[in-house]
Amino acid sequence: MVKKLLHTRMRVNDLARTVKFYQDALGLKLTRQHTSPRGAQLAFLATPNSDEEIEICQMPPGAPPVQVQPDLMHLAFEVEDMAAYEAAIKAKGYALSDGPTKTGSGSVIAFIDAPEGYEVELIQRAK
Repeated sequence: MVKKLLHTRMRVNDLARTVKFYQDALGLKLTRQHTSPRGAQLAFLATPNSDEEIEICQMPPGAPPVQVQPDLMHLAFEVEDMAAYEAAIKAKGYALSDGPTKTGSGSVIAFIDAPEGYEVELIQRAK
């Protein structure tokens, strides 16, 4: 039986640009980077307060480009203060793509688009 989730893999066209986004906009930490036996470039990002990692994969030259469909998938991260988060990313040249929006439960949600068009949901839980 499965013991626990270890990582989620996302394929991208530009590994360096994507890793920079996750480091700058979300504060994730690059834990390791290497080339897979099949020639793909891999980078693993640690998420705060979680054992799970995000694996970013760029296939070798000649592979078809990544084209992310709208609403294909997203990652969700909790933020302490949405207004402070939004101000911090604006100072780094990033912007929310949707929101902030208050939900029926009292939480506040917003989205930021990662390179390739993957959505990242941000949630400030109701207090």
